Amino acid sequence: MKPTAATRCSWADQSGPLEAAYHDEEWGIPLRDSRALWEMLMLEGFQAGLSWSIILRKRENFRKAFAGFDPAKVARFTQADVERLLHDAGIIRARAKIEATIQGARIYLEMERGGESFADFCWSFTGGKPLQGDGETFPTSTPLSEKISKELKRRGFKFVGPTIVYAWMQAVGIINDHSKECAWRKRAARLG
Repeated sequence: MKPTAATRCSWADQSGPLEAAYHDEEWGIPLRDSRALWEMLMLEGFQAGLSWSIILRKRENFRKAFAGFDPAKVARFTQADVERLLHDAGIIRARAKIEATIQGARIYLEMERGGESFADFCWSFTGGKPLQGDGETFPTSTPLSEKISKELKRRGFKFVGPTIVYAWMQAVGIINDHSKECAWRKRAARLG
């Protein structure tokens, strides 16, 4: 079925074709790849205080600036890299967010060295299965996003408050929050 405004979540058509394509091809589909889950969490952190549309428009620039979001490469970034990134007009130039991403890469690698996959960590909060939202109410945070946020912060991650974490959970399919009217709701549930 070719998606239309009538068959997708209403937010997906509010800003244009980029958001619609993101909705149809990525948003809410359960993501199980550790690196990709980490990339999305870092991008959600950059989104804090901004619109997701800005991040989508700059996503390829972010990928170039942050070495394809390869945690092993990002973890080796130095203060010179921070300064370089602060002058990169293709990304959000916020020192705290840039430094949080570098620190996030180091934490990701610490977890790996300790035998813990980032994907397993992320999905452990739901027993490995996506939660199903009711399709009618769309909170900005939940007790579960608060719990995950608290654990991420305990490990040293930054820009991972409960609202950011909830948006990330929706984006990576940890919760299927497609609206009841959305044609992709059942698809996301099947892919879980």
